[in-house]
Amino acid sequence: MIQSETLELLEWHRLCQHLSTFAATKLGAIAARDLKIPNSQAESEYLLAQTKEVYELESRLTSGLSFEGIQDIGDFLERAELQGVLAGDELLAIATTLAGTRNLRRVIDNQPDLPILTELVAELRTYPELEQEIYRCIDERGQVTDRASQKLGDIRAELRKLRSQIVQKLQNILQAKSGAVQEQIITQRSDRYVIPVKAPQKDAIPGIVHDTSTSGATLYIEPNSIVPLGNQLRQLVRKEQAEEEAIRRALTEQVAAVKPDLERLLAIATTLDLATAKARYSLWLQANPPRFINREANEYITLRQLRHPLLVWQQHHEQGQSVIPVDLLIQPEIRVVTITGPNTGGKTVTLKTLGLAALMAKVGLFVPAREPVELPWFDQVLADIGDEQSLQQSLSTFSGHIRRISRILEALGTGDRGQGIGDEESQSLVLLDEVGAGTDPAEGSALAIALLRYLADNAQLTMATTHFGELKALKYQDERFENASVEFDETTLSPTYRLLWGIPGRSNALAIARRLGLKPEVVEQAKTNLGGTTDEVNQVIAGLEAQRRCQETKAAQAQDLLQQAERLYKEVSEKAANLQERERTLRASQEVAVQQAIAQARSEIAKVIRQLQQGKPTAQDAQLATNALNQVAEKFIPPPPPKPKVGYVPKEGDRIRIPKLGQTAEVLTAPNEDSELTVRFGIMKMTVKLEDVESLDGKKPEPIVKPKPAPAATPVTPTQPAPAIRTSKNTVDLRGRRVADAELIIDKAISEATGPIWIIHGHGTGKLRQGVHAFLQQHPRVSRYEAAEQSDGGTGVTVAYVE
Repeated sequence: MIQSETLELLEWHRLCQHLSTFAATKLGAIAARDLKIPNSQAESEYLLAQTKEVYELESRLTSGLSFEGIQDIGDFLERAELQGVLAGDELLAIATTLAGTRNLRRVIDNQPDLPILTELVAELRTYPELEQEIYRCIDERGQVTDRASQKLGDIRAELRKLRSQIVQKLQNILQAKSGAVQEQIITQRSDRYVIPVKAPQKDAIPGIVHDTSTSGATLYIEPNSIVPLGNQLRQLVRKEQAEEEAIRRALTEQVAAVKPDLERLLAIATTLDLATAKARYSLWLQANPPRFINREANEYITLRQLRHPLLVWQQHHEQGQSVIPVDLLIQPEIRVVTITGPNTGGKTVTLKTLGLAALMAKVGLFVPAREPVELPWFDQVLADIGDEQSLQQSLSTFSGHIRRISRILEALGTGDRGQGIGDEESQSLVLLDEVGAGTDPAEGSALAIALLRYLADNAQLTMATTHFGELKALKYQDERFENASVEFDETTLSPTYRLLWGIPGRSNALAIARRLGLKPEVVEQAKTNLGGTTDEVNQVIAGLEAQRRCQETKAAQAQDLLQQAERLYKEVSEKAANLQERERTLRASQEVAVQQAIAQARSEIAKVIRQLQQGKPTAQDAQLATNALNQVAEKFIPPPPPKPKVGYVPKEGDRIRIPKLGQTAEVLTAPNEDSELTVRFGIMKMTVKLEDVESLDGKKPEPIVKPKPAPAATPVTPTQPAPAIRTSKNTVDLRGRRVADAELIIDKAISEATGPIWIIHGHGTGKLRQGVHAFLQQHPRVSRYEAAEQSDGGTGVTVAYVE
């Protein structure tokens, strides 16, 4: 009972309702609204693994997992098992569900690294033959098709023919008796074809009256001449209906035969939809996957920037206020956390946020907190939150709290057995709001202290809010206790909703009373009544809070600097990686271009050589071949680099300037190998160095480089033979030959060859190639053999090099 009370107090049903909006199927939404909480950590970890894999899968797919066509067919399967006959649209729903689940399995099977989902869909049996049979017999409107059976097709063909005859006869009557009819139309009454006849003219068209207009002016008459045809039509319609029912019955029997597998299929599809809803809801919450820790192994509870999921929903969908996150970092030895502070400061919201986070992790949901998310697996989440005051039961606030706390202690199951923290039954999370409130402060405080000490012995973690100052001192008496408080801004007289750890909340009542205008002498008298010790404690707490705020500011600045450095490092690393990738791509493209140019040049040269080898070459053919090779050279040989521009060189007769002498002169001889030239200015001749002169427009001459002595000429011998070119004369085609015949042909070709020969043997079974290679290996004139290049046939052709 206390479990359901806790879920109600934490508003778990609202969270499940929000989760159901992310489901794609009706059954998935129902499962989300009635979300089951696992009883073991292994089951919770399995559900979390499901959510993680769907989360990863959805990030890979462009449009996410599709549940199109999957419907709630549970009632149809039950009726089929009870030998009922399913309607066409119900059979069609079964077929679309089979197709939808098959598509789901195909998508999951095509993705790597999804062991949980792959194992889940491995059990799916989608019966494609049943689906195809339904689609063959039922159209998209849920009607039985003509092709469902030969008999049905024949009946419907007769129906169409008979209806055509009836309509034709009625058309003739309408034309012949146009004066007696009200309108030139043919209609139906009770599945009988009739025409509207004016009441005074009813004798003009004798027949059966099936209906009358509201005014009585029109009678709907079935002429006597078509009554027999109408009777035949009705009989055929009955046959059609009977045949349709027989077809649907046969399909229903096929469905009933595989009912257990279809129920299993529906359960797997619902499980996938629920896991997908959890992944999408977690993505929407910007939540992160939790990890279950073992506090006995000295692991911390780490919940940074934890947000209340219902407040996040309210902020986005109901224009609520922005959510203030809380940080919960609880050491492994801590068993009780007491939160103090002013009312409406966020103490109760903190309790509910922790409770919902523990439940979300248990059911496989991500937790709306910053990574890493680490918390224990609590076997129970037990809460006493809110005011349970009942006039009907004559219960006060205090009585209501005590009754609920009694149920919590009973649920812990440790009262008489004295089990320790390490036992499985004591791994519970207890949340108490205003513990000990609603009665005499002295007795309430004493009761709260005793209760929290009991819970420290018998629960995994307890978090309690209180206004009792005595509970703040428990931290200094027992290392299993910790203090926390909600921050209060005295300037604005309002809470900041921030949770401060290690610092108990101080009393703000007197400060608030003074700022609200209460007479100063009254406030001072109240301080006197409290005593100086309380004021000193509040001052110490205020100093601790100021010091904490200063440290938080410095930490935030350091964090900003770290993030900026990480961002700059990431940008530099990305740019370096991009440059390296561009360099690799450019080098690869250049290599490909060079190889393509070489292959094309070889091909064109081989073509020229083949043309020369065909027939007797003439001088004209040689000239044409030379021209073609020159064109190939011009096309593929890169042009020489441009010659460097030559600087100023004085020539005989030029006018130059000699800056050292401040004179202009005429060049009599050009510069020699020693960079000297003879000049004349006036009547004087002299020899000057080239570097001592310049042109009249200020250009310096280019120094003359002495030519190096040419090395002794050495005869050039070719290091490699000319590349072998395949022609029709050095190619042997053995395809379709036996090995013995092939050996004779190869031996003849080798005896006539002056270079390599190309032997075409194809792939086939490989026996001919093996025989050719064995013959070549023992032949004395064959130095080696290898597979031809890919452009020449690859492994289907062998090149033998003949000495």
